[in-house]
Amino acid sequence: MGTERGRGWGAAFSGYFQTGHEGSSKENAKSRSEPIEAIPSTDRSVMDKPPLALDQNFSRTSEDFPEILRRRGLLPVAPDLNASAGHREYVPTESTTILAFKFAGGVMVAGDRRATSGNTVVYDRADKVLEIDRHSIMAIAGVPATAWEMARVLEHSFQYFRRTQLQEMSVDGKVRALSKLLRDNFGFVMQGVGVVVPIFATYDNRNSEPGARLYFYDAMGAQFEVTDYAATGSGSPAVRGILYYENNWGSKPLQKRSEEEGVTVALRALDTAAEADTATGGVDRAEKIFPLIKVVSGDGITTLSEERIADIFTRTVA
Repeated sequence: MGTERGRGWGAAFSGYFQTGHEGSSKENAKSRSEPIEAIPSTDRSVMDKPPLALDQNFSRTSEDFPEILRRRGLLPVAPDLNASAGHREYVPTESTTILAFKFAGGVMVAGDRRATSGNTVVYDRADKVLEIDRHSIMAIAGVPATAWEMARVLEHSFQYFRRTQLQEMSVDGKVRALSKLLRDNFGFVMQGVGVVVPIFATYDNRNSEPGARLYFYDAMGAQFEVTDYAATGSGSPAVRGILYYENNWGSKPLQKRSEEEGVTVALRALDTAAEADTATGGVDRAEKIFPLIKVVSGDGITTLSEERIADIFTRTVA
């Protein structure tokens, strides 16, 4: 009896589902046969537009700082549209020129004092030779704001390592730390607002034969160790020519020269570069502004006073 009742319920449900399925099929067929009304022409412009989240005029959350400058007309949209569109080109402040070379007492690092923005002299007493720790110097060429921030990060990193590890960071670690900062900054370099091309000088006291180490970098962070000298910045072509001549055909190689002889070479190189490059300050005789010169050796870093530099300049250069 239970079996017959089950069969009856099964037949009823089967008939119900079959009827419902047939009904839905007929409704679907009927709906497919009806024509679809076209969207009014007034709505086509709405359908053609992308979603509001992708409309840069509606939401600017994806903009970076250079894009904001371009939207406000401070950076050109494209090089060929700069003049026709009337954009005011944004020219960042830059600092040049720096040089470094090995001499008898360690590494001598020098930099002129001029900072420029295009053809405008913004500042004539900029510090481009920065002390990172007691045996490391970073000289900067490029955008000062970015370079000074890199110097602060390096100084904090070296100090943190020294206090936590109770020893100095290795020279290779210091060099790679600066390389990483430059590589992380390459996005701004490509956008034209943050190029930095530094020189890094240090003295290695950890090996059995301590000695001076000198490196220069490109904007992407590649590091190159040099044996004698390095120069970068807008006036570097003239500076490299002077250093090459002095090292190969001068009275003696650069590494055998005394501190006073090294200062003379640095002053002559920067003064010569200033004659051909307006962004290089060189020596300002009227205002008595001289390049900033520091020496890194096994004993630490020494900053040459303006009085000593002026005295050497008067006796050997002027």
